[in-house]
Amino acid sequence: MGIAYKRILLKLSGEVLAGAAGKGIDNDTVLSICKAVKKVADEGVEVGIVVGGGNFWRGRTSEHMDRARADHIGMLATAMNSLALCDALEQLGADVRVQTAIEMRQIAEPYIRNKAIRHFEKGRIVIFGCGTGSPFFSTDTAAALRSVEINADALLKATNVDGVYDKDPNKFDDAVKFDNITFQEVITRDLKVMDSTAFSLCKDNDMPIIVFNLNDPDNIMRVVSGEKIGTTVSNNQ
Repeated sequence: MGIAYKRILLKLSGEVLAGAAGKGIDNDTVLSICKAVKKVADEGVEVGIVVGGGNFWRGRTSEHMDRARADHIGMLATAMNSLALCDALEQLGADVRVQTAIEMRQIAEPYIRNKAIRHFEKGRIVIFGCGTGSPFFSTDTAAALRSVEINADALLKATNVDGVYDKDPNKFDDAVKFDNITFQEVITRDLKVMDSTAFSLCKDNDMPIIVFNLNDPDNIMRVVSGEKIGTTVSNNQ
C-alpha cells in the first residue's frame, strides 16, 4: 500500500466520541475510530492526535462565568477524552503515550516536543491533551500548533461533512464541494475551515489541512494512502 504522509496530526472533535448519544463517551464508537487509527499506524505512519472536549463541555455555562476558567474546564475534558482514546488503542495492542499541555504527572506525561518526536520514532501513537495549555485558544489551534511543532506532513481534520463547500451543504442543495483550495481563497471566500488563529498558523507554516468525513473511520487510511477524498487546503492549488 502506498503511503502519502509519513507523519500526521489527526484532529478529532470531542463530539465524535459520543456517538449517537451526543454526549459522554460511546465505547463502540471510540473503538471503531481507534481500529482505523491503529491500522494506519501499523502501516508505518507516525500518528499524533489532538482531541476536543465538546462531548463533556461546550464553554461558559453563563455569561457571568469567567472565560479563562471555562476554558480550563474544557482542557480537563480533553484530558478525559485523551485517556479514553489511549485505553482503546492499548486494548487493540497499540503503543501509546498521552502528553498534556497542563501538568498532571500521575496520569500523563507533560508535553515535551523532543520527547514526542522520540515516541514517533519508536513507533508510538502520541495523544496531545489539554489543548495549547492556555485559555482563549481552541483545540483546532492546538492541532495546528502541534502539527507544526512535530513537523507533520499534514493536518487531518475529521468532521461530520465530507469536505469544504462554498456554502453550508446542510442548508443549500446547490452547495459546491472543493477538492483542492488555497488558504488565500478560503480567506477571500470567508469559508469556515478552522478558527482564524488555527488557520493562520497552518497558512504561515505551509501546513496542508485535509478536511474529510469521519462517519466512515476507514477514511483515515484512505487519506493517508493518498486517495482524493475530502478537501485539501494548502498554499498551492
